Amino acid sequence: MAGHGHHHHHSVDAGDRSVLWAVVVNVGLTVAQLVGGLVAGSLALVADAVHNLSDAISLGIAFAARKIARRPSDDRMTFGYVRAEIVAALINYTTLIVIGLFLAYEAVVRFFDPPEVAGWIVVWIAGIALVIDVITALLTYRLSKSSMNIRAAFLHNVADALGSVAVIIAGTLIILYDWRIVDPIITLLISVYILWHAFAEIGGAIRILMLGTPPDVDVDSLMTALRQVDGVEDVHHLHVWSIDEHRASLEAHVVTAATGQDVEPIKQRMRAVAREQFGIAHCTLEMEYGSACCDGDHAQPVGHHVGQPPQSHSHTH
Repeated sequence: MAGHGHHHHHSVDAGDRSVLWAVVVNVGLTVAQLVGGLVAGSLALVADAVHNLSDAISLGIAFAARKIARRPSDDRMTFGYVRAEIVAALINYTTLIVIGLFLAYEAVVRFFDPPEVAGWIVVWIAGIALVIDVITALLTYRLSKSSMNIRAAFLHNVADALGSVAVIIAGTLIILYDWRIVDPIITLLISVYILWHAFAEIGGAIRILMLGTPPDVDVDSLMTALRQVDGVEDVHHLHVWSIDEHRASLEAHVVTAATGQDVEPIKQRMRAVAREQFGIAHCTLEMEYGSACCDGDHAQPVGHHVGQPPQSHSHTH
């Protein structure tokens, strides 16, 4: 056991170092692109720098999340600290939307008055960016296989590499043919990609923070399945929400005629249905008996908690 724990700790530390190095090289690249874009007068290069900064932020969030996720739940945070990543993602994507709209506006303005652009500087800086994007992808590729969070950052980085290729093409066309109009076109394409990516991701963060039903859970089907469990007469006041992007919780009031030791098998059957058919590993059920059935806000149902306590959520991935 000790050897296994040491190996796991070593793997975790190695993973942290990989993500941290990816953050460092992306921040360095962002600074280089910003300086190069301003010197060359290329808005496309500045746009790519801003997008690359979002990669660094995304990787930073992933790095912090790896640290935060290891903190145990406590009296102040009984569900743990997993939602810190969701809050940070919401801030990140909201900022990206603002930046994307600003870049789109600047690109449209430049369509009517394309400025001089130093094509060679654009090509060289974008070429360096492409190399850094590939290095970052290599640093995070292995971790992306086992972590949804790192995988999103990895795919984002691959998309950035494609953006760098587009910028190189723009710089080359400016050098060869003086097609200055290509710069705002590339800028507009990058801004569209930023907006598409941000809008596609921000909905999931908002849904989790608003305690929305997980997208892969059909509440009507869940309710029907629970009502069909042997010993259950009715199910109401059902709520399903995401603890984080991996784990869902359920609470419901259950009407049953069973009492005493007969109640426990019913709870276990309901718990099995929620887990096996809908992927919900944590359930809290309030069992109601006969006249004790809740009636509006004045109900006094007998409470029974089913499932794992908050302290053991880490085992429900």
